[in-house]
Amino acid sequence: MATQYFLLDAAGDNAGIIAGRQFRGGHALCPAAWLNGDSVPRTSAVFSGDLVQTKADAVVHINATGSSVTILSDSLVKYEGNTVSLEHGAVKVATVQGMSIRAGEVAVQPANANGATDFDVSDVDGTVHIAARKGDVSVSNGTETTTLAQGEQTTRDDRNDSQKQKKTRRAGGAVPAASGPLLDSPYAIGAGAGAVGGLMLWVLLQGDEPASPVDP
Repeated sequence: MATQYFLLDAAGDNAGIIAGRQFRGGHALCPAAWLNGDSVPRTSAVFSGDLVQTKADAVVHINATGSSVTILSDSLVKYEGNTVSLEHGAVKVATVQGMSIRAGEVAVQPANANGATDFDVSDVDGTVHIAARKGDVSVSNGTETTTLAQGEQTTRDDRNDSQKQKKTRRAGGAVPAASGPLLDSPYAIGAGAGAVGGLMLWVLLQGDEPASPVDP
């Protein structure tokens, strides 16, 4: 199956769009991406603190003021304005506004908050991989902070030493995105339409082919 691409485009400080091409029950749905566990409808308000999840055949692009984030396939993230919390999967960031990525205890952000910076972050089975594509990035695990120079890559564990001693990593991690939406992650706590004071985005479905009906 070909990868489906979806766009979440922020206008100013608080609006955006996402798109798909399949319909069910008279409503357009994006079956390859979910918002708080539900297939994305044709229009929906999305607040800071909500969850965005992709299946194996989907990629979501978020364009905000001064920043662009690509959420790759099989990923689950919590969008928090200028920070994106990555539970599993991978993201690509291009920013001039100091946008940061958090994966467990690992925080990655531009070394120069106002400089043009591109970097990649993935979290697979507790191992966080960071690559500085353009500009230097700062990497912190809660106990120490290091600078990763442009062109360099590194890995970190997404938990600190004290967390490792308390418990072993949950077997299997999060339920794979490809099997369906999930809200049993720590990021699901407190997420939802009731979020207050967050960045609001508008979601809209579109695709590279004309919309066509699908069977339930």
